[in-house]
Amino acid sequence: MASSAAAVRFLAPPLEQLRLLAAELRSLLPGVRVGEAQERTEHFNRELFWRRLNEAAVQVSGEATILTTLFSRLPLPSPQETQRICEHIYVAIKEIIAIYYSLPKDQGITLRKLVRNATLDIVDGMAQLLEVLTSPSHSTENSDLISCNSVSVACQQVPEIPKDNKAAALLMLTKSVELVKDAHEEMEQAVEECDPYYGLLNDSEDNSDSHNDEDGVLGLPSNRDSYWSQEDQELITPCLALVRASRASLKKIRALVAENGKKEQVSQLDDIVDISDEISPSVDDLVLSIYPPVCHLTVRVSSAKLVSVLIKALEITKTSHVTPQPEDSWIPLLMSAVDHCMSRVKELTQHAAAL
Repeated sequence: MASSAAAVRFLAPPLEQLRLLAAELRSLLPGVRVGEAQERTEHFNRELFWRRLNEAAVQVSGEATILTTLFSRLPLPSPQETQRICEHIYVAIKEIIAIYYSLPKDQGITLRKLVRNATLDIVDGMAQLLEVLTSPSHSTENSDLISCNSVSVACQQVPEIPKDNKAAALLMLTKSVELVKDAHEEMEQAVEECDPYYGLLNDSEDNSDSHNDEDGVLGLPSNRDSYWSQEDQELITPCLALVRASRASLKKIRALVAENGKKEQVSQLDDIVDISDEISPSVDDLVLSIYPPVCHLTVRVSSAKLVSVLIKALEITKTSHVTPQPEDSWIPLLMSAVDHCMSRVKELTQHAAAL
């Protein structure tokens, strides 16, 4: 901590010291987000790294508890005692950041992202706690305890971080599978109900009767003024097939990584995760594009983007070590199915594309 800042904090009232510390912690966040890891080192000790990281998280959690206890009651600590508390917090936060930086790139970018995100959560959580304790509306009730708990929860997640890049890749792929699964089920439900607003209006008390066919007759307010046309419904069929193919692709990619992935092949695992991470947002864009009023050109563009990402993900997986016999794999069949769906989308959106 800069000596000038420490001097100011020593002279400042307790709450002002906390505000200064919160600002200092906030200023550390951009560096953590973009900070470079150390280069490959032959001396990296994985067991020592995880032990140090876990110990640092326990230390931060303990400091958060002490801070909350002392500043949730009157009288507040003296300026001198507050300075000591702030110094301990700052040292603990700097320590966990330094440990994160010590994780080399050759251990895997996917793993580093998970450690980085955990570090960011801890630093941000501590800054939030400090801000809550210094806010004018602060009381000794629940707000500070909730903030303290968020720091503790972030620290408790550290031991749960995967310990190698293969495990990290599997975790990220599992999350992608779940996200696409949710989007797929949402789309299927909408198609089954044949009502694009199903599940959206149900959450509103004002629209609790919006599925009543007599709404228009009774003059009740209704957002169901736009429906899928016959052309829209025809277009939805290949779109749904693309979403289904996305879900199947991710599940199969995850299975290949689980079965054949090698911990030492960090760059290939990172490549698979990077491109697979793009599938869920692309699926979301396509699902959103099929809600009315449907713009066929938007559906065409969204479909093309998803197909591009899917094909790339399948190609990267096919040429990687997780697919030992690419000529016998299921990947060409899935690629063919995806291409067929895209051809159908193009056929059904020809008019929109020509405008």
